[in-house]
Amino acid sequence: MTLVKFNPEKKNNSLLPGFNDIFESVLGDTFFTDRRLSSVPAVNISESNEEYHIELAAPGLKKDDFKVSVERDMLTISTAQQTENNSDGKTYNRREYSYSAFTRAFTLPESADIEHIQAAYTDGILHLNIPKKEEAKAVSRQIEIQ
Repeated sequence: MTLVKFNPEKKNNSLLPGFNDIFESVLGDTFFTDRRLSSVPAVNISESNEEYHIELAAPGLKKDDFKVSVERDMLTISTAQQTENNSDGKTYNRREYSYSAFTRAFTLPESADIEHIQAAYTDGILHLNIPKKEEAKAVSRQIEIQ
């Protein structure tokens, strides 16, 4: 039995010629490549009568990793994280480190009360509650028909 070293730069690593070409044409598409390499977390935004709610999925981080700021009507969420795997006193054949960062910015509506924004990070989700100003809250009442 002969072991064949995998070389991702070489096109003919498949036992069936043309097999890689089929998947490369689909999976090599920029949509898949950009999404796979993207480090921008997914976000859910909802609204109630009382507030706006933002949920940002960022598992593996700590609450101290986030920077949340508001300038005028722009809410910015960002983080930068660098991890280094090393073992002192060893000769390396391969040494890896990673750096990940993202920034998400959202334009807040005039009805947002930026003075009372609250944030919490639990179970890999950053939760932001942005209350609405009193004058922007929906007022409902029953109107009597005469």
